Amino acid sequence: MRLDSSATTVASPASESFWRVGLLQTRERSPASLGRIVDRDKEEGRRREVGRRREEERERAQERKRDFKLHSRDVRSQSIPATTLASAPPAYSLCPPTFSVGYALTTKKIKSFMQPKLEELARSKGILLVAIEHSIPLIEQGPFDVLLHKNTGQEWRQSLEDYKRKYPDVVVLDPPEAILQLRDRQSMLRDVAELDLSNAEGFVGVPKQLVVTGNATSISDSVSAAGLKLPLVAKPLVADGSPKSHAMSLVYDKSCLSQLDPPLVLQEFVNHGGVVFKTYVVGDYVRVVRRFSLPDVPEGETNRSGVVPFPRVSCAAESAEEAEEAGILDPQAAELPPGPLLDSLSKGLRQKLVNSLGPS
Repeated sequence: MRLDSSATTVASPASESFWRVGLLQTRERSPASLGRIVDRDKEEGRRREVGRRREEERERAQERKRDFKLHSRDVRSQSIPATTLASAPPAYSLCPPTFSVGYALTTKKIKSFMQPKLEELARSKGILLVAIEHSIPLIEQGPFDVLLHKNTGQEWRQSLEDYKRKYPDVVVLDPPEAILQLRDRQSMLRDVAELDLSNAEGFVGVPKQLVVTGNATSISDSVSAAGLKLPLVAKPLVADGSPKSHAMSLVYDKSCLSQLDPPLVLQEFVNHGGVVFKTYVVGDYVRVVRRFSLPDVPEGETNRSGVVPFPRVSCAAESAEEAEEAGILDPQAAELPPGPLLDSLSKGLRQKLVNSLGPS
């Protein structure tokens, strides 16, 4: 880790005197002029506080590094039999050098992800989790070893690029260029289909789909030409994490297709037992959780029509476990996919998308 002096703003006594003199000289000025000076004084105070916190973090990091080096040197200088080192537990636990992780997440993600247990575990491993201040330019914060973010937009991407130029060794998770690969639902399914994954554990397939970018009035003809069967799942083409990108719906009849708002992807609805499996991949580690989904649609059902948003057709159960306990979910359908199949899928997609949190 390093500290770039240009990233730390600490007011000198001279500057503090300047502000005090400035305030005294403006007592006779207009309220608007005085207000601007007071605002500048507040901003300077805020920057001094940020600089003080950065300096404290830097000193703690250097202290841990010194302790770790001294401990390592003492261990090397002692003549201890290898069998003793292998069998005897350590007399005490010493954290490795501090590793600083700056995170820029949504409020929802922070509440669900940045739990006290995680922060405590990170500290015990020498990892410092630091919330990135949205009111302060990113270039003025840190320095960080890792930047973890879930933000999008051109302005944020530019901030990351500027930060990367200033601190070329920082690791950005995930890189903006890699995230762009996951924004297009059409390309995502194409990558899965190209894997052609099938083994003794099962197979991975994709629903038949149609990308619509033109006028909504021609959607019905396009669906007929593509041979898609109703009902259809309508999804916005771009999956950028915004509320609009999650505005999906189920279309039961062709007469309502003109109500849709292109660009979008239409996919044949596949009965899946009312449950979906969300798969999280970090390096070679794969974690699967169950989530309640849309109920199956019986074949030949004709008593439904229109365009139905997902929230209105989904069950009130908050999780797959609750649905199973309530007897809504078939236990066989809720069985987790085979581990080897998921491993093969995650490794294949990682190679395709080049978007893994860990090294390939």
